[in-house]
Amino acid sequence: MAVYVDEPMWEWRGRRWCHLTADATVELHEFAARLGLRRAWFQSKPGRPWHDHYDLPHEFRELALRMGAVALTTREMGARQAGRRRAARATR
Repeated sequence: MAVYVDEPMWEWRGRRWCHLTADATVELHEFAARLGLRRAWFQSKPGRPWHDHYDLPHEFRELALRMGAVALTTREMGARQAGRRRAARATR
Protein backbone atom coordinates (compact mmCIF):
# COMPACT_ATOMS: atom_id res chain seq x y z
CA MET A 1 0.00 0.00 0.00
CA ALA A 2 1.14 3.53 -0.69
CA VAL A 3 0.18 7.16 -0.21
CA TYR A 4 0.62 9.62 -3.07
CA VAL A 5 0.91 13.39 -3.40
CA ASP A 6 0.85 15.35 -6.64
CA GLU A 7 2.21 18.77 -7.53
CA PRO A 8 0.92 21.90 -5.74
CA MET A 9 -0.56 23.76 -8.65
CA TRP A 10 -4.09 24.73 -7.61
CA GLU A 11 -4.39 28.18 -6.07
CA TRP A 12 -7.06 28.94 -3.48
CA ARG A 13 -7.17 31.43 -0.64
CA GLY A 14 -3.65 32.66 -1.30
CA ARG A 15 -2.08 29.20 -1.12
CA ARG A 16 -1.12 26.49 -3.55
CA TRP A 17 -2.64 23.06 -3.04
CA CYS A 18 -2.04 19.48 -4.10
CA HIS A 19 -3.86 16.18 -3.58
CA LEU A 20 -3.09 13.45 -1.06
CA THR A 21 -4.51 10.03 -1.93
CA ALA A 22 -3.70 6.38 -1.21
CA ASP A 23 -4.25 2.83 -2.35
CA ALA A 24 -6.69 2.29 0.55
CA THR A 25 -8.97 4.77 2.31
CA VAL A 26 -7.98 3.51 5.76
CA GLU A 27 -4.33 4.11 4.92
CA LEU A 28 -5.16 7.58 3.60
CA HIS A 29 -6.95 8.55 6.84
CA GLU A 30 -4.11 7.22 9.00
CA PHE A 31 -1.49 9.10 7.01
CA ALA A 32 -3.56 12.30 6.99
CA ALA A 33 -3.98 12.09 10.78
CA ARG A 34 -0.21 11.74 11.20
CA LEU A 35 0.18 14.86 9.06
CA GLY A 36 -2.25 16.71 11.33
CA LEU A 37 -5.11 16.93 8.83
CA ARG A 38 -8.67 16.88 10.11
CA ARG A 39 -10.92 14.02 9.06
CA ALA A 40 -13.57 16.62 8.14
CA TRP A 41 -11.29 17.75 5.30
CA PHE A 42 -11.56 14.35 3.58
CA GLN A 43 -13.23 14.59 0.18
CA SER A 44 -15.19 11.67 -1.16
CA LYS A 45 -18.09 10.94 -3.47
CA PRO A 46 -20.36 7.99 -2.64
CA GLY A 47 -19.78 5.08 -5.00
CA ARG A 48 -16.62 6.70 -6.41
CA PRO A 49 -13.69 5.53 -4.26
CA TRP A 50 -11.20 6.72 -6.87
CA HIS A 51 -12.15 10.27 -5.91
CA ASP A 52 -11.12 9.91 -2.22
CA HIS A 53 -8.50 12.50 -1.28
CA TYR A 54 -7.43 15.31 0.97
CA ASP A 55 -6.44 18.69 -0.40
CA LEU A 56 -2.99 19.40 0.96
CA PRO A 57 -1.44 22.88 1.26
CA HIS A 58 1.92 23.08 -0.47
CA GLU A 59 3.77 23.69 2.80
CA PHE A 60 2.73 20.19 3.98
CA ARG A 61 3.89 18.44 0.81
CA GLU A 62 7.55 18.12 1.82
CA LEU A 63 6.57 16.71 5.19
CA ALA A 64 4.31 14.17 3.47
CA LEU A 65 7.21 13.14 1.24
CA ARG A 66 9.57 12.80 4.23
CA MET A 67 6.93 10.62 5.90
CA GLY A 68 6.93 8.27 2.90
CA ALA A 69 4.37 9.60 0.43
CA VAL A 70 5.21 8.98 -3.21
CA ALA A 71 5.57 12.11 -5.37
CA LEU A 72 3.58 12.06 -8.61
CA THR A 73 3.25 14.62 -11.35
CA THR A 74 -0.23 15.92 -12.01
CA ARG A 75 -0.36 13.75 -15.12
CA GLU A 76 0.74 10.65 -13.20
CA MET A 77 -1.90 11.32 -10.53
CA GLY A 78 -4.57 11.69 -13.20
CA ALA A 79 -3.52 8.41 -14.82
CA ARG A 80 -3.51 6.67 -11.44
CA GLN A 81 -6.99 7.92 -10.59
CA ALA A 82 -8.31 6.95 -14.04
CA GLY A 83 -6.92 3.44 -13.54
CA ARG A 84 -8.65 3.19 -10.17
CA ARG A 85 -11.90 4.34 -11.78
CA ARG A 86 -11.64 1.70 -14.53
CA ALA A 87 -10.86 -1.03 -11.98
CA ALA A 88 -13.81 -0.06 -9.77
CA ARG A 89 -16.20 -0.01 -12.70
CA ALA A 90 -14.94 -3.37 -13.98
CA THR A 91 -15.95 -5.04 -10.70
CA ARG A 92 -19.55 -3.83 -10.83
